[in-house]
Amino acid sequence: MIPPAALPKIPQRLLAAEPTWTETTDVVVIGSGIAGLTTALHLREQGLHVTVVTKDNLDDGSTRWAQGGIAAVLDPLDTPEAHAVDTEIAGVGLCDPAAVKILVTEGPGQVRELIRAGAEFDRNADGSLALTREGGHRANRIIHAGGDATGAEVQRALHAAVHRDPWIRLIEHALVLDLLTDASGRACGVSLHVLGEGTEDGVGGILARAVVLATGGLGQLFATTTNPSVSTGDGVALALRAGAAVTDLEFVQFHPTSLYLTGVRDRQPLISEALRGEGAHLVDADGKRFMVGAHELAELAPRDVVAKGITRVMHRDGLDHVWLDARHLGGPMLEERFPTILAACRAAGIDPVTDLIPVAPAAHYASGGVRTDLHGRTSVAGLYACGEAACTGVHGANRLASNSLLEGLVFARRIADDIARDLPGQADPVPVPRDCSQWVASTTSRAELQRAMTRGAGVLRSAEGLGEVAETLGALGKARSGRPRTETWEVTNLLTVAAALVSAAHARTETRGCHWREDFPEADDAWRGHLLASIGPDDQMNTTWEAIA
Repeated sequence: MIPPAALPKIPQRLLAAEPTWTETTDVVVIGSGIAGLTTALHLREQGLHVTVVTKDNLDDGSTRWAQGGIAAVLDPLDTPEAHAVDTEIAGVGLCDPAAVKILVTEGPGQVRELIRAGAEFDRNADGSLALTREGGHRANRIIHAGGDATGAEVQRALHAAVHRDPWIRLIEHALVLDLLTDASGRACGVSLHVLGEGTEDGVGGILARAVVLATGGLGQLFATTTNPSVSTGDGVALALRAGAAVTDLEFVQFHPTSLYLTGVRDRQPLISEALRGEGAHLVDADGKRFMVGAHELAELAPRDVVAKGITRVMHRDGLDHVWLDARHLGGPMLEERFPTILAACRAAGIDPVTDLIPVAPAAHYASGGVRTDLHGRTSVAGLYACGEAACTGVHGANRLASNSLLEGLVFARRIADDIARDLPGQADPVPVPRDCSQWVASTTSRAELQRAMTRGAGVLRSAEGLGEVAETLGALGKARSGRPRTETWEVTNLLTVAAALVSAAHARTETRGCHWREDFPEADDAWRGHLLASIGPDDQMNTTWEAIA
């Protein structure tokens, strides 16, 4: 295990001014993807006033980029038990069976509720929902919209529903900084900075009787990612500073097939595995299908298996990408089923109808996050987490394809129900100041951090590589800035989450799911358990082990 002293010290609060204005609401929801907006809508059904805070525009999170679809048992020949089996196989022994059961049994009803709310999914000629298959699924259970624009349709429907409700207050272009707590330690709101209003370091506060983190992922830890630029791990970093339990951060899923674009270091366009589900093949420089024989499902193996297969070929042949061959599917089918992918490829000068598509793995989804129970409650009273920012236990060591949007739907409902039961007994929020360390990192740290994480904590990991990343992070932690503003707050969040991830990845001396150790290439039953991250009173990142009973 990396000695804590080798990692950077982590502030227990971001350096920021005290709030100069406050608003009060019943519940503040941080994030505007499927998890955040669905939670807000369900809270309104319970008659609660809700404030939704989002870092950019309402629809600029990860949800709208989801291409493949939502996994749910909607075929009479399919069963929740079969969906659970596929989910737990992908999770490689670390899924919580109780959470998985909730996901697969409550999921179909929540999907139907989403449809009633206005989401329009692709249908067959007879009007039934069109179902397809993705990696790791042994049945057709993926619903989709616009061919490969499911996330955009879900976001459109939720966006419209939220705007119809005047009792949902929307605050856009706002970066949430830290959790506010009362004298008992219960969450009672957040501090935040609204971009473009007031000074660049100006801070306000939203007081609330419950806080829901739905801030999305942490893909911007890496130089190559399918995540938007706002995915800087803000919710996980906030939770760590607030003392909430955070777990399984080492399990970052790298999507095996992002469109490889030379020189791009932000959001790489996603080439959905639904394209492989329809018959596209992965090939090497000689045109050979290298996944055949590597796994029983070939190109439709779980994502970690495919990402590893691609990475092995890239290392073997000295390449920075491989190719996806969809030419045999034909122009009409590609135009109808995958218009978004075709548009992205053609914008880059590649026509999948006639050309091979260059693809490479990119950081895509965090299976770990802020630990919750089956009602979305974290270890801090009054603080909830939902969606990619949360670790509910459904994903284990590797998320099954298209389970992420479903998780957001299911646990948003559970969170809203729990808050409605708990909130009437809570007093009005009265935050108390915290006496703790506070500083921010330098803005110049971001690119160096991303390069180091990609090099040593990406698809390929080893003790040596992770140790080098830890040294880089330690040095970056000493390069502090005296100027609190959006850029330094984001970098500090990235540094905080990176330290927790690298510590866990170094400690877990096995290969399991998304976590691939070159120096420990096999899974080890002794590692059937979870690594929890926390910030100690000395500002050091700590990692503790919790075995599965």
